[in-house]
Amino acid sequence: MSDLEKRFEHLRALSGFWLAPLFFLLVWFSNFESLADKPAAHHLAAVMAAVVTLWVTEAIPMPLTALLGATACVVFQVGSAKGVFAPFADQLMFLFIGSFMLARAIELHGLDRRLALSVLTLKAVGGSPSRVLFAFGATTAFISAWISNTATTAMMFAIGLSILKVLQENGTHTTAGNQTSRLDPRYATGLMLMTSFSASIGGLATPIGTPPNAIGLGLIRQQVKLDGVPVDITFFEWCLVGVPIVILLYLFMFVYLNWFCPAGMKELPGGREYLLRQRNQLGPWTRGQISTLIAFLLMVTLWVAPGVIALVCGETSNAYKWCKASLPEAVPALLGAGLLFLLPGKKNERALTWDEATQIDWGVVLLYGGGFAFGVLAQDTGLAGALGKNMITLLPEAGSLGFLIAATLVATLVSEATSNTASANIVVPVVIAMAQAAGVDPLEPALGATFGCSLGFMLPVSTPCNAIVYGSGMVPLSRMIRYGALLDVAGAIVIVAVVRTFSTLVR
Repeated sequence: MSDLEKRFEHLRALSGFWLAPLFFLLVWFSNFESLADKPAAHHLAAVMAAVVTLWVTEAIPMPLTALLGATACVVFQVGSAKGVFAPFADQLMFLFIGSFMLARAIELHGLDRRLALSVLTLKAVGGSPSRVLFAFGATTAFISAWISNTATTAMMFAIGLSILKVLQENGTHTTAGNQTSRLDPRYATGLMLMTSFSASIGGLATPIGTPPNAIGLGLIRQQVKLDGVPVDITFFEWCLVGVPIVILLYLFMFVYLNWFCPAGMKELPGGREYLLRQRNQLGPWTRGQISTLIAFLLMVTLWVAPGVIALVCGETSNAYKWCKASLPEAVPALLGAGLLFLLPGKKNERALTWDEATQIDWGVVLLYGGGFAFGVLAQDTGLAGALGKNMITLLPEAGSLGFLIAATLVATLVSEATSNTASANIVVPVVIAMAQAAGVDPLEPALGATFGCSLGFMLPVSTPCNAIVYGSGMVPLSRMIRYGALLDVAGAIVIVAVVRTFSTLVR
């Protein structure tokens, strides 16, 4: 970051120490007619005012804010300790613990790099700038669907820089004794933005692709009901909506980046040869890579099995009922993770050791739990209903489509100002409450808000992915803003269209 950005971040964090207690006291001592007979809801509102402020300003680490917020709920008798901390043991927590362990093994054994280089060296890709850009972005998006967006960006960022270095060294010619680069610098900008944007887009495909997906999925399962029955979106059903969004949005992004960021040449000199050398240096498949792939395939197979069985045999079949009851998402995740501790890895070691497994991002897991806890408490205390009734005046008679559009746009705007994870914790519960207060089915607005929270493309501070590529010096801020704004608009349109079309598949 520049010195100006560092000063801004420092002031933003410093403001949180003053604003959080100020907002807490302001809400605590205010008289809200809708909360007059709901003291627990009033106390929760005060705690949430402070928590949201700390999440937006990031004055203290976000996971710590989640833990302290939950603790404050017990202290101020919003709920019992058992009830407040129960969401931290939700089965989705174990889904992500298992998934994070798998992601850790993928990174440790270089399976992600092998996949990336295998795709980029395909003969169909060759040396065409457009095909390289497309394959590079598609590979990034696919990997990001399974491991952290930030980790994916960091890995592909290094590969992208290597590609650009080779192209800039080989892609020169001499004119009148002066060496001039033939590679248009706009192509470097396009490749860097492709790295960041593809990672963010790819994370939408699966429930484990990015934190907002987990938070939104958990809140939908807890608070959204159809004919009195909770809506239980499975891994497979999520993909039925997420994958079309990823495909459409990725194709749009590729078309405009390919158009606005040309390479200035028909063939990239030395690009494929360099990547082939990099791939050959990987050598043969290692035992750790094979073991990790086996665990990965087991997870994916068990995740999608219930959905496939439902399509083939029907949801009333005994096979589907057994899978539904015996294979909730956490079970395949833990089975796959457990398999890593049994299958061989490096010499005299397993594919994953406990010391390596404990290095996953436990902070994110705690943040998930905090978000779920506040969602449950808001529903149980009546705060969500009261908030929804008060805010419904902003969207009079909007209808289900109007709520879907508004939810997606609000989530997109909030994600530009704060982290995607914080955006999901802040926006999704409010959207659900507003829809319920208006008598509108909250499923579509909740899905729209969840997906919209991952559309922060305009600024380096919007996502860690953007910050990584901005640090390359190849992405002018003005272009990130322009291209990111265009992608935000397109993303909102695609999300609204796909959710509106496919939401019936997850009911």
